[in-house]
Amino acid sequence: MPYTSIRVPGGCQPRVEDGLARIRRELDLPEKFPRAVAEEAEWVARVPRMPVLDRTDLPLVTIDPPGSMDLDQALHLVERPGGYRVWYAIADVGAFVRPGGRMDAEARLRGETVYLPDGRVPLHPPVLSEGAASLLPGVVRPAALWCVDLDADGLVVGADVVRARVRSRERLDYDYVQAAVETGTAEGPLRLLAEIGALRLALERSRGGVTLPVPEQEVVADGEGGYRVELRTPLAAEEWNAQISLLVGMAAAAMMLDAEIGLLRVLPPAPDAVVGRVRRTAAALDVPWPEDASYGDVVRSLDPRVPRHAAFLAESTALLRGAGYTAFNGAPPALAEHAAVGAPYAHVTAPLRRLADRYATEVCLAVAAGEPVPEEVLRVLPELPDLMRASGRRAGTARRACVDLVEAFVLRERVGRTFDAVVIDTDEDGSGGEVQLTDPPVVARCDGEHLPLGEAVRVRLTRADPATRQVRFALA
Repeated sequence: MPYTSIRVPGGCQPRVEDGLARIRRELDLPEKFPRAVAEEAEWVARVPRMPVLDRTDLPLVTIDPPGSMDLDQALHLVERPGGYRVWYAIADVGAFVRPGGRMDAEARLRGETVYLPDGRVPLHPPVLSEGAASLLPGVVRPAALWCVDLDADGLVVGADVVRARVRSRERLDYDYVQAAVETGTAEGPLRLLAEIGALRLALERSRGGVTLPVPEQEVVADGEGGYRVELRTPLAAEEWNAQISLLVGMAAAAMMLDAEIGLLRVLPPAPDAVVGRVRRTAAALDVPWPEDASYGDVVRSLDPRVPRHAAFLAESTALLRGAGYTAFNGAPPALAEHAAVGAPYAHVTAPLRRLADRYATEVCLAVAAGEPVPEEVLRVLPELPDLMRASGRRAGTARRACVDLVEAFVLRERVGRTFDAVVIDTDEDGSGGEVQLTDPPVVARCDGEHLPLGEAVRVRLTRADPATRQVRFALA
């Protein structure tokens, strides 16, 4: 797996956990579910509303990180005359959570699952999210079952969704799928996943869509009583799987736009001034950006291991800021597209972990069945953009705070030492910027006049304070 890591010794574990507990308090993350919510979850877990339609014949599989229990999606891919058929089962949270009930009210307070190194803060009680509603292998589950037909080029030619009983056959992880494809042993759906994934990535390029090849920092427990930060590059198998999720989200958006009701995930095009600034950054870093090339074309040609490329990718994320949700009931909204997808798009594939997906799925199920959208869904739709904005901000803050905390613990006894780094961002006034260390994989503030963007530098650690989660460097 392509990553580097740093580790906090086990002896520091209590203090790291104290820091994590502080993050939970600062963000007002709930420790547990209210008793009434937990009792309701226990009850509905035993008596879900099971669909009449039985599609347990489909040999579905899930593909997730190792150890995952909140399994939202299961897929089965087949070839058909002139193209492909995608079967995509999504956990039917609506079979358990009644709008207006205690669990629904609690989910609206939480918005989405928040992941921390010492455990998650789930959207729904684990008896559902990791049990009765999860698409675990070998058990019958209620699902929203999408059937999406593609032509030979991977374009969607038809889509439908119904409630159905399903049974996943196997729980796979990305490493397994990647190895099967690379060794030529992938058969059936796994072979088609790589094939369809490549077609959909090509279509994304033609739409002007963007998938940033940027490694992400993750804090994980190392199994030895400590934590580590990994700088991890996604596998190709993750990108293929993400493309299947994207095509279902695009099919859902098209369905809702046709019906003139729904909830879209949107991202406006970057303002001309921002595009101009990023183009100037590309020129300064000697990153080729032909006039007739899109931003997506440029980033797909870059290697984040190259300092100039890493700096450009960090700077160019300004083009992808401002994502949100828009609800509509009537004429489609003026902004209906997601600029990074290059098309209208909706979140429907992760209802165990994200509130919006359950409501958007309920809209699609009603539209596909030719039925009115339930009144209890209509009442909540206008509230969801603000609810999801707040929960997304909270989850993002938690992720960054956890990384900052572990970085500070790792470096706290190395103040005054020097490190190799790359300047990945600079202040407009030339007073400093942001650097990414090569070893350990830390991203932090660096003071110094006119930092050389995109260049390798030596930096000196001037501050590493776990109490404030601050790490700072200066040019050496």
